[in-house]
Amino acid sequence: MSTQPPGAKPVRTTLSADDPHEIGGYRLHARLGSGGMGVVYLAYTRGGRPIALKAVREDFATDPGFRLRFADEVASARRIHGLFTAQVVDSGVDDPVPWLATAYVPGPSLAQVVQRHGPLPPRTVLLLVAGIAEALQAIHGAGVVHRDLKPANVLIAEDGPRVIDFGIARAADATGLTCTGLRIGTAAYMAPEQAMGLPVTPAADVFALGALAAYVAGGALPFGTGPESATLYRVVHEPPDLSRVPHDLHDLLWGCLSKRPEVRPAPDDIIAAVRAHALVCPSLEFTHGWLPAGLRSEIGQGGEHAAPTPAHTAPTHAEVTPTYAQLAPTHAQPTLAADAVRAPNSEGDTRGGALADERSRDVGASADPSRPRRRRRRRGVTAGAAVAAVLILAGAALHFSDRPGKADVDVSDTTRRLGPPTPAPDPPPSSASSTLPPPAVYTPGYADAELTAPDESYEFDLQAGEVVPAETASWYLARSGNTFVPPEDSDAFVGAGYVLSPADCERGIETEPVTELPFDDLDDERPFCVRSPDQREIVIVRLVHAEAEDGPVTVVLSHYTRSE
Repeated sequence: MSTQPPGAKPVRTTLSADDPHEIGGYRLHARLGSGGMGVVYLAYTRGGRPIALKAVREDFATDPGFRLRFADEVASARRIHGLFTAQVVDSGVDDPVPWLATAYVPGPSLAQVVQRHGPLPPRTVLLLVAGIAEALQAIHGAGVVHRDLKPANVLIAEDGPRVIDFGIARAADATGLTCTGLRIGTAAYMAPEQAMGLPVTPAADVFALGALAAYVAGGALPFGTGPESATLYRVVHEPPDLSRVPHDLHDLLWGCLSKRPEVRPAPDDIIAAVRAHALVCPSLEFTHGWLPAGLRSEIGQGGEHAAPTPAHTAPTHAEVTPTYAQLAPTHAQPTLAADAVRAPNSEGDTRGGALADERSRDVGASADPSRPRRRRRRRGVTAGAAVAAVLILAGAALHFSDRPGKADVDVSDTTRRLGPPTPAPDPPPSSASSTLPPPAVYTPGYADAELTAPDESYEFDLQAGEVVPAETASWYLARSGNTFVPPEDSDAFVGAGYVLSPADCERGIETEPVTELPFDDLDDERPFCVRSPDQREIVIVRLVHAEAEDGPVTVVLSHYTRSE
């Protein structure tokens, strides 16, 4: 188990028996992570330089259309030579399992930075924007559109940002392997035209840069949190919420976040605006003081032996954002944060109750009577249909609104039933942020502990960060079939994007708590959290791998304790 100090980079995962030992002539040393398109390994060139080698998923590899697009995108990516990009160094597009190797950047992703350190100072954000804009210049100059620019795809080095995974996501588009109704990209950073399925131009990356900068500067997503369908609706119809972003950055971000692609500034204009900004002028340089001291110290300690960051993982195809406070779900059973809601009297519900009762009887036979029972959750309706419906509705909207008050949005009666856009003279904070109390302060405990439970006779002790025999831990995470089950007196919440902080967890538990966690809802290491019965501890969990039924299951755990 890993017990790193707070802020340390994740530990490299050792290769498992299922991992190859060599790809394309490169000997693999560790697993860096996995994502929607495949697994990323740490390897070294013959001269000793570290590289991040991404092996494509086998199901993608068997799709001829994917192979053609992957080869095209790799050829384009090899023409990109920007100083703020992770250079493509080799590839194997014709190998049985296609792969791509890029320069390895020993630094955290922007997603991890914000999770660990909170919002960054305005001057740091401006420098990041300029560096990423220069990366976009190089990417667009090679005829590539990134399509999935987000904090998880920007790594932070001592001398500036590095953009990764540029353009490769397009290879997975239009295959039969992507989910019906979903788009390549991440909803929280997706441009309106991309969300609507319209042609994507370099201006879409500028929009994503604006959303990224707003998140990094304010610590909140500019189009709110919640299911992908709700986020896409707000991206298309509503103005961004910049209430948490320092006013020094508003003018620049408003331009990037214009609903109309032709109005957004070009990367060169963005760099010029940053260079002329009062917080940067007269010199735009990534000198010693461009990062806050704590972050600079963390990155400086890495060096050659810095552990890898999951930001090297392939992006998911439809990564969604954290919970949306206005869309409260129903709950089959009460938790500390959610009252019970009477379920419809249907055959499906009866079967679900029978399964829960059967599990309760099995556990009760050997468990301490005081120990909370485990439960099964009835599978809900998937988000795919909702996302497809929102995209269809979005396609009917022919007029965009930029700054509040500039234009009204024409919507159909169906759209009005979902709720009309509400532009205002000055965008107020989202309802969630205006009604919920400020988040508590949490102190990190153990971090990125990768644990494997061999079967259902073992469980994860969340307080200790260990694998223990079933029925022995008081605060635990257990497996029941293809579902995780926390104790009845604990609350859980499933995040939606790459980042989930203790503050996000608190807000999510108050608005959309869940009682059980089906593995299908946790694909691509989607983070979720469990809060202790006394509400003082939170563990953030990622499902790394799970064998079918009663086989081994691997998770990564990070523990936090609420400070008084």
